[in-house]
Amino acid sequence: MSCIYVIHENNVWVEPLRAAFRKFSLPFEEWFLHTGQIDLSQPPPDGVFYNRMSASSHSRGHRFGPEYTAAILAWLEGHSRIVLNGSRALQLEISKVAQYAALERLGIRTPKTIAAIGTHELVAAGRQFKTPFITKHNRAGKGLGVRLFHDADSLETYVNSEAFDPSVDGITLIQEFIESPEACITRVEFVGGRFLYAVRVDSSQGFELCPADACQLDETFCPTDQTSTARFQIIKGFKSDLIHDYEKFLAMNQIHIAGIEFVRDRQGLCYTYDVNTNTNYNADAEAIARVNGMEAIASYLGREHSKIDGATTAG
Repeated sequence: MSCIYVIHENNVWVEPLRAAFRKFSLPFEEWFLHTGQIDLSQPPPDGVFYNRMSASSHSRGHRFGPEYTAAILAWLEGHSRIVLNGSRALQLEISKVAQYAALERLGIRTPKTIAAIGTHELVAAGRQFKTPFITKHNRAGKGLGVRLFHDADSLETYVNSEAFDPSVDGITLIQEFIESPEACITRVEFVGGRFLYAVRVDSSQGFELCPADACQLDETFCPTDQTSTARFQIIKGFKSDLIHDYEKFLAMNQIHIAGIEFVRDRQGLCYTYDVNTNTNYNADAEAIARVNGMEAIASYLGREHSKIDGATTAG
């Protein structure tokens, strides 16, 4: 019997999705891709496969999770299984450079960015930038490697210190700092390639803006408080031309579920700077707005799975 398979490496992030599957009585299994094996002489099981591998997996001790996932996805796609957020989505998840190239191809504005390998090249890149600027990891997630610098000398001091935190893939980005007059960014959520909702995120407290992390301590959920609720607020009636642009971008890159983040500068220009194909949601903000992202995902996966059952019945 076929079912929905969830490919991931973080049990905490999947718990709300498990609850949604149970609510809708959907059959599902989890493939926790930390270690394992693939028998390439055998076909994969029938079902719908939803990839939730994260670019930040190495920060949880799963260094080769994305590489293992790439192998699994190649196997699944080679056997024409239904894969949601497949190989192309994974490629964009683990590379900001790939994200920006794909966004710019559609005319979606991204911040000026230089990708550098090697500390000397990183410092040299910083000296080309108008200050202030930020650094970030090419393979990131959770704001890994994001630091704000007001001059190139400070960057050089940091890069040559023990505090320097290189990207796991060796590529560090220097990026222009887009200052939001309201100290916020906007994250736009999509399920099934279609707009779900947008959330305003207060960025005044720093750059680690993952919704699932806003109310966690050491990956354990903490009680709801006013601070975490206020930091993430779903925008009622959000409208923007970016919705159409983002939906086109997702379709062109075979991405089915994602959160895309942008920041608006003082002139009102929007800069898109992150595509999260392993999207999470803030439960407090959703409770206030009476929406549920994980239930939307589960419902979408259920519809895709029903197509398999329907085809089997018809056959």
